[in-house]
Amino acid sequence: MNDSLAVDRTLVRRSFERAAATYDAAAVLQNEVCRRMLARLDYIKLAPATVLDAGSGTGNAVAGLLARYPRSHVVALDIALNMVRRARERRPWWRSLFDRGGPRLAAVCCDIEQLPLASGRADLVWSNLAIQWINEPQQAFAEMHRVLAPGGLVLFSSFGPDTLKELRTAFQGVDRRTHVHSFIDMHDVGDRLVACGFADPVMDMEVVTLTYDDVRGLMRDLKAIGARNATLGRPAGLAGRSLLAGVTRNYEAFRRDGKLPATFEVVYGHAWKPASRTSPTGHPVIEIKSR
Repeated sequence: MNDSLAVDRTLVRRSFERAAATYDAAAVLQNEVCRRMLARLDYIKLAPATVLDAGSGTGNAVAGLLARYPRSHVVALDIALNMVRRARERRPWWRSLFDRGGPRLAAVCCDIEQLPLASGRADLVWSNLAIQWINEPQQAFAEMHRVLAPGGLVLFSSFGPDTLKELRTAFQGVDRRTHVHSFIDMHDVGDRLVACGFADPVMDMEVVTLTYDDVRGLMRDLKAIGARNATLGRPAGLAGRSLLAGVTRNYEAFRRDGKLPATFEVVYGHAWKPASRTSPTGHPVIEIKSR
């Protein structure tokens, strides 16, 4: 990856800390992708005791996961403390009257590249639109593989390379700084899953287009959900009027039917942690291949 396109993780944390109060009102796409991911669980036979929501944001998946798996404990994890506090509020106070064996929702502030769970502790790792904020997703996938029990499932979504392609084009030629993140191709994501030890990875993609009256509306929404420019090659200060005027002028080339499109390439993936192979006596099976 070009160093200028690498993500400043400290800035990512700060951006989402600031956006916790405005996130839910602006996260139209994030909430829709969450609903579509929950629907995918209809076709997967799984009864997880523990579910890890890695990169939970304000916890928009919590209610759906608790409803789908009423016997499960859900751990909502995010890098931003303010997001974690919002996620914790998703559990109504009255649930404590009926949850035997302790709370069914725990909210933890932590980086998904260093998960605070013991190995083999989770049965399902869920991650909705969080992996794109990591410079090298293989480290996160390796951690997900570690905390999953044998036979466990990882189900995630992320953004692909065509995401915000109009905005990226509009910034070209205005200055020499980076303004839009680089997003990893879904085929490369699949390769990283296999490299981490996952089996039977399934990847697919869909394109979602949001429309805006003007560029400022798009930028306001991105800011409201914490999706600021966190690349190392970003401008040092605030964008000047001439830069914004140039971007606005360039973006107008994409206007159709009176609206400006904003493309999002949404990548979905899931894979399994292989179950342990044992002999009839319970000993691990070690496969030996002849040369």
